Amino acid sequence: MKNTEQVDLFGEVETAGISIDESARRLRVSTATIRNWLKTGYLTSAGCGQITEASLSHFQEQVLGTEKLNQRANKSSKDTHDHETLAIRFINRAQSDSSIINHLGDDYESCLSDSYRNKEGIYYTPSNIVCDLFFIPKEKIKNATFCDPCCGSGNFIIRALELGFKPENVFGFDVDPVAVEITKARIRQFCGYESSNIIVKDFLTVASNGSAQRFDHIYTNPPWGKKLTKEEKEFFGARFRTGSSVDTCSLFFFACLACLSSGGTLGLLLPESFFNISTFEHARLKALSLNVNRMVDYDKAFKGLLTKAQAIILTNKPREQHDIVKCDKAGDSTQRSVRSFLSNPKAILNLHCDHESAATLDYLFSIPHIRLAEQASWGLGIVTGNNEKFVVSAAQEGYIPVFKGSDISQNELKKPSSYIPSDLSQYQQVAPLTLYQAQEKLIYKFISSRLCFFCDTEQRFLLNSANILIPYEDFPVSTKILGQLLSSDFMNWIFTSIFNTHKVLRGDIESLPIFSQFLGDAIRFDEDKYLEQLHIKKTNNGTYRIKS
Repeated sequence: MKNTEQVDLFGEVETAGISIDESARRLRVSTATIRNWLKTGYLTSAGCGQITEASLSHFQEQVLGTEKLNQRANKSSKDTHDHETLAIRFINRAQSDSSIINHLGDDYESCLSDSYRNKEGIYYTPSNIVCDLFFIPKEKIKNATFCDPCCGSGNFIIRALELGFKPENVFGFDVDPVAVEITKARIRQFCGYESSNIIVKDFLTVASNGSAQRFDHIYTNPPWGKKLTKEEKEFFGARFRTGSSVDTCSLFFFACLACLSSGGTLGLLLPESFFNISTFEHARLKALSLNVNRMVDYDKAFKGLLTKAQAIILTNKPREQHDIVKCDKAGDSTQRSVRSFLSNPKAILNLHCDHESAATLDYLFSIPHIRLAEQASWGLGIVTGNNEKFVVSAAQEGYIPVFKGSDISQNELKKPSSYIPSDLSQYQQVAPLTLYQAQEKLIYKFISSRLCFFCDTEQRFLLNSANILIPYEDFPVSTKILGQLLSSDFMNWIFTSIFNTHKVLRGDIESLPIFSQFLGDAIRFDEDKYLEQLHIKKTNNGTYRIKS
């Protein structure tokens, strides 16, 4: 019998879950506290910055307030501000003091509470990124129109004026009246123009109007993770045909395209997840159907935000057969074919991967192979609901050993250092016993930048930092060999070249190519022999290339 909830727990971002930011808002604590409660087992990860709805509800109803957690909650509840008073103060400053106007946006952002910034997705784009991301040749500017749909305090707007856009051709939208007033004041100071084109409006609503104005150039940093109601997400998702994703980044991506002139350019600063999480596959395929000019990795661009920032710049015209994309990361630049992205699982935009590596991946995926999708059972380690309460460090009567992700290495498990009461019925979630008690199962780390699998034949139990994989009986590769393959340097190179993540997600493992035709009779996995059969060689720097 399938255990749907168990499978969902460590799937990808589309799995039902609540974001860490939203969880922090619900519980009135900081995101750091939420992450700590994740680490200590109070909450359960749904993967990719998500908390399971079940664990959040259980925590609210049965744990919060009963186990001395109120001090943290009370401390974080102070993360608020009187926005009405703050807004009046900054609007007055914008209208009366031109000497400080260029710094007013930064001052305003710094006065916003973390909870407010998270709720509204307010992270103003640093000027160095604006200048690097946004450049239009002068010959394309003369009478062209520009729009920033989420203009904030106006960094992209001022950049447009610096590039030579006429002020009457520059447009901006934002739902925050303070940000709009600051932007208008900056325009006045820059060129003396009193703009009526910077408007307090929700661009998603504007773009959903079939008669919305079109613009020649749109550059913006949309509000990452802005909280929308379910009804709003469904309405805009249907209106813009966003596919499976109704995240604000996807909604703004399609809304911008709806307002972009034919042949116009679009530049978006987005979270890394847009480029590598399956939820955004539909958006990536749409982007790759057009002329993508450049992608940039800006790493951790925002103070206090762990999420990496990446950008995509495209022209609104159909892709040509041999289009090349410039990919920039940490000062390095490489040229990639559009095909190299389209051949990736889920059309992942792995811009960190160089041209030769991309060509090798393209070659590998062209060879007949199988994958683990729908070919294995999966399970999550035990979710106790409170590790501090249940987990002890020494064996005692009535307790059983459990293994954590940190206990796993390819060839062995560390001796058990964690024990829990043997009555499994008291825990928040336990995988079907048949998975734990399988004669052979692969167990692997969940939080890791490297694939690390161990073949367990002793029916061991796990905590939820480790997961279970059991290939079906008719899978053409033995469990032991499969574990050795998945842990190999070669498979790790494929994994990091595509996904570049610190979480080992089920969907990503299921996407990896397995060349079972070279493994059927193996007693142990021999990487050198495997590479020879694939006509692949390992280089001195640890990468893999097609043999010439």
